[in-house]
Amino acid sequence: MKKIVILFLLIGVIVSSGCVSHEGDNKDTVANPNSSTTVNDISYSDNVEKVEVFHFHGNHQCQGCINIGKCAEDAVNEFFQYEQKEGMVLFGHINAELPENAELAEKYEVTGSSLWIGVYGKDGSFSKEQNINVWYKTSDMEKCREYMKGVIEEKLGGK
Repeated sequence: MKKIVILFLLIGVIVSSGCVSHEGDNKDTVANPNSSTTVNDISYSDNVEKVEVFHFHGNHQCQGCINIGKCAEDAVNEFFQYEQKEGMVLFGHINAELPENAELAEKYEVTGSSLWIGVYGKDGSFSKEQNINVWYKTSDMEKCREYMKGVIEEKLGGK
């Protein structure tokens, strides 16, 4: 448990303003009038601090569970490298059966193998949602990654 808390403390609140930029790239940061910021075609809500994508599993995983975790991890690593570096998007494979993960599993109300997305607001709010639709996407991993990209982008946009 202490390891998870320390990890979250290390990640911390890196993004403290609604304006983000990519130093040294050619894309522009443009403020939108509806309290969001657009960077590299992703619209960020000024109210969203961080999005967590967690693949919860047990000690033994079926191939479907493994595929869901791989799909989500690949999507985060492929499409959200900058956001990971800035602490805006966090991904993890979490074994919910391990005692050190009990508090996190309880926070997300995990009852079995699942994919959960948590959104932290800059106002201190927290919301979580289990993504069940991903189970229907794993027969085509490319489409699954694109689906997850869209889901995460929506969460970053405050939707």
